Amino acid sequence: MKKCPQCGREYNDPTLSFCLDDGTGLLDGPASHPSMHYEPATAILSSAPIQESETILFNAPLSPAEPLLNSIAVLPFRGLSPEADSEYFSDGMAEELLNVLSKIDGLRVAARTSAFSFRNSNATVAEIGKALAVATVCEGSVRSVGERVRISVSLVKVSDGFQLWSETYDRTLDDIFAVQDDIAQSVVQELRGLLLGIEPEDIPLQEVESDVAEAVRGRSDDPEAQRLMLMGRYRLETFSRESVEAAIDLFNRALAIDPEFALCWTELARAHAICAGKSWASIDEAFELSRAAVDRAFELQPDLAEAHAQLGRIQAAYDWDMKGAEASYIRAMELAPGSSAVLDGASILAYKLGHFDRALELSRQVLNHDPLSAPVWHNLGLLCHSAGMIDEAEAAFLRSLEMGTKSVATNALLSLVVLDRGESERAREYANAEPDEFWRDWAITMIEYRDGDKEASDAALERLKSRATINDAFQIAEAHAAREESDAAFSWLENAIQGRDPGITHAKVDPRFRGLVGDRRWLPFLQRIGLGG
Repeated sequence: MKKCPQCGREYNDPTLSFCLDDGTGLLDGPASHPSMHYEPATAILSSAPIQESETILFNAPLSPAEPLLNSIAVLPFRGLSPEADSEYFSDGMAEELLNVLSKIDGLRVAARTSAFSFRNSNATVAEIGKALAVATVCEGSVRSVGERVRISVSLVKVSDGFQLWSETYDRTLDDIFAVQDDIAQSVVQELRGLLLGIEPEDIPLQEVESDVAEAVRGRSDDPEAQRLMLMGRYRLETFSRESVEAAIDLFNRALAIDPEFALCWTELARAHAICAGKSWASIDEAFELSRAAVDRAFELQPDLAEAHAQLGRIQAAYDWDMKGAEASYIRAMELAPGSSAVLDGASILAYKLGHFDRALELSRQVLNHDPLSAPVWHNLGLLCHSAGMIDEAEAAFLRSLEMGTKSVATNALLSLVVLDRGESERAREYANAEPDEFWRDWAITMIEYRDGDKEASDAALERLKSRATINDAFQIAEAHAAREESDAAFSWLENAIQGRDPGITHAKVDPRFRGLVGDRRWLPFLQRIGLGG
């Protein structure tokens, strides 16, 4: 166990070096968790094919001991404006730079989730560099008053704290795009000079300008449309119904100003897909709106990585066109090889198809970019449990929980991993720690049945069904399958098909359905949802 001397927070994972709240270095203490006798967290996953009974331990660091010289973390820019709601703009400036750099071939860019976890942190550049395994850190500040904006940016070398480059821009909002491009070009030039061991001014400027121009494809030329898009993207990050609906309104306002804003069309597509997945809107209507938005983005910019990735999500979750989804993600990775969001989506698709070796390889790449993301560790837990890697699944879910974010279903899923160890009491503890009532009853239904208390399992199942929405048929099918009630499980799977429940695409690799695999109805069911190959 380790402890933060500043906030007092304790961590069960001995591989963590820095507090996830304030970036302070953690103090070593006695290891207390039995599953933590290996190194689960920042560890490389073997890309070798997984045998059915094989367990691959996380036994090596994710990143090299010396970070690659072409690696960078873009920290959230400090908002110095007097307006209380100006954080979206300073965040947006940093995120835009991060997204551009992630599309530049040859750069390794820490993902937003991990880099932005150091917001308001007391951590030094050296500590941040070590936590994110990057050689350089970009930091800055934004102050705007009316139409005037001052942006100060610096690029710092982690190893010695030397400032490689810095600049301050005093411009109007109308000139914001030129500033963004200039910052990106300067950073690319410095990193390439560092990598090649030459002076940055010796890097051909025309080549750098061309790469950045390609990376900003799909951006608006209208500063007000850009501002509204940044505000919408900021709201979208909270994933509450109110904020996502507000984001949709902001994206639509931006598009009313600039209908040819391709990147905003993809953000609108993403927002509608979130509404579908959360049952905040009709699944059919929300996915059709998402598809219409991404189609419009393609009309404007056929080679927009974000659009290809969003199309892949629609094809997999709604169309059940897995081959089409694979092609979309392959193209997205070609266009944005350093995007953790694209890599994570591709990893999830490979996992759903049962290509565990490929999914693990992609997960390793995601974690190289985004080691402090709770959702990424959650997804890795799903993958490892399905692959039969119980120790690794437990470690991944624990790491997700230790990120300190409000996670839904992680405790419930972890409880079933522990249950597969035969530890029903520990499983109950994790299930009861699940904050979401639906997922808590989902887990308890299966735990009590496995432990021989059918009456308690029946009660939990009734509560589960009373709380279910149209998107929850798949989870109820899982509960019936785990209770060895195959007829009821197939009946609820049929409900999931009719309701176009996106969760159904996990069926092929779901551990809860192992008892159905030999049933004559199983293969025809998989074929109906594009997973029969």
